[in-house]
Amino acid sequence: MIPPGETIGILGGGQLGRMIAMAAAQLGYRCHVYAPEADSIAADVCAAFTCAPWDDAEAMARFAADCAVVTYEFENVPVGPLAALGDTPLLAHARALETAQDRLNEKRFVTQLGGTPAPFAPVDSAEDLANAIATIGAPGILKTRRDGYDGKGQWRIMTAEDAAALDLPATPLIYEGFVTFFAEFSVILCRGADGDIRFFDSAHNVHEGGILALSTVPAPADLLAQVPAARELAAKVAEALDYVGVLTLEFFATKDGPVFNEMAPRVHNSGHWTTEGAVTSQFENHVRAICGLPLGGTGLAAKGVEMRNLIGDDAHDWATILADPANHLHLYGKAAARPGRKMGHVTRLILD
Repeated sequence: MIPPGETIGILGGGQLGRMIAMAAAQLGYRCHVYAPEADSIAADVCAAFTCAPWDDAEAMARFAADCAVVTYEFENVPVGPLAALGDTPLLAHARALETAQDRLNEKRFVTQLGGTPAPFAPVDSAEDLANAIATIGAPGILKTRRDGYDGKGQWRIMTAEDAAALDLPATPLIYEGFVTFFAEFSVILCRGADGDIRFFDSAHNVHEGGILALSTVPAPADLLAQVPAARELAAKVAEALDYVGVLTLEFFATKDGPVFNEMAPRVHNSGHWTTEGAVTSQFENHVRAICGLPLGGTGLAAKGVEMRNLIGDDAHDWATILADPANHLHLYGKAAARPGRKMGHVTRLILD
């Protein structure tokens, strides 16, 4: 157990790291951020900041020496340089990163555990893509196997002719068949070092332009009927990875049951509602888990909750948002509002 007063290291300097650090401070911990970018909104609320490239082994070792435990706020942290952490624990451990960083490996891993992803095939050439479309069919989505998020690194392919006209990037890709679904939802769990697993309520997620726009809890009844099977798979993933901390799996709700979309080994945008809407937020429970503390309750703190992302110029409406006393505004402190950039979110509790 890591007692309050110790330092938690956070790899990555974005809004998720910022919210982890704020939850950690509430429990009496200090935080130290490591990120290559000098402009770090997580560092703004932390006691220390190391700005250095991921492959700077000396900087990473100095950072680790200041920390009792290290965690990460996004899944694209390069795994190789993390060897420089030495004996400082990394939670969740690197295997979770390795699994989530490659979409092909991730889908194969989940399939082995009994999950059902969309039909998929690896693509390394135009011939591979043509074969994938012939086997799986079109329409479909071509994705980079690594890095892409919020709709980035993705190409929608409606016909074989679309694929033939595409100038493929020189990077490993994966082709996924379209899934006919009536809703999207996520399963967010927290697993302690002792194996204790707590699930948060699953939100009904609505995406716009590949970016999460709205999460609503409780979800509609037809979606909730699919949550038990999705939770069963999520628990298998957490146990297979010996996972410690918050883990998220995203699903499509279909007439045949839940179809796995992707996993995120971290706190998640679709769980932002938990800060006001759950007995214990995803951020606090993540801190509790990686520090070996007892996990907090995950039940609803209200009849229902809505969380809306503030994308780009939406954040400029802060005065209007605050004029409604039921709203809880979270701005991330980013300097410039750009189209498609998450600038904050607002949660609204439903009390009656």
